[in-house]
Amino acid sequence: MFRVFFFAPLAVMLSGCTKPADAVPVAPPPVVAPSPGAVLDRMDSRKPVPLLPMMANHQKQNMRDHLVAVQEIIAALATDDYAAIEKAAGRIGFSEQMGQMCNHMGAGAPGFTEQALNFHHTADGIAAAARAKDKAKVMSGLSATLQTCTACHATWKQQVVDEATWQQATATAPPTPH
Repeated sequence: MFRVFFFAPLAVMLSGCTKPADAVPVAPPPVVAPSPGAVLDRMDSRKPVPLLPMMANHQKQNMRDHLVAVQEIIAALATDDYAAIEKAAGRIGFSEQMGQMCNHMGAGAPGFTEQALNFHHTADGIAAAARAKDKAKVMSGLSATLQTCTACHATWKQQVVDEATWQQATATAPPTPH
């Protein structure tokens, strides 16, 4: 009798744990880990500047040339070569072409164009100081220009987008005066 009382409840409990013979096991959905780029993007709290791939590449090329110009300014400053300082500063100073490019690049990011234009106008002070052969003003102009660089890079990040996203981001962008 002990056996019946002991095994009967055990058999009932175990019968609920068995699967029917025709049951198909269902695998849980795969866990899709975010891409490393997506993880980095979430960690980077700067504001996005939406750009098409070609635009993003062009902007990076310009940024690298800006760094070369700064290096040339410093090298020329060490030898008091004010003509070379003025020439290098002219590459990063404001021009109508540069203004149009800044407007185009920043069309989808309100505030970006103004900050970019400020960089180029600030760099104009380096060239003016070089024309005056004023080493201290070249140095302070270069410092102010580099401060605009670091402020811009601390605020903005590139966001490479497709054509449809670019069109949507720039559809309502007002033109920015330079």
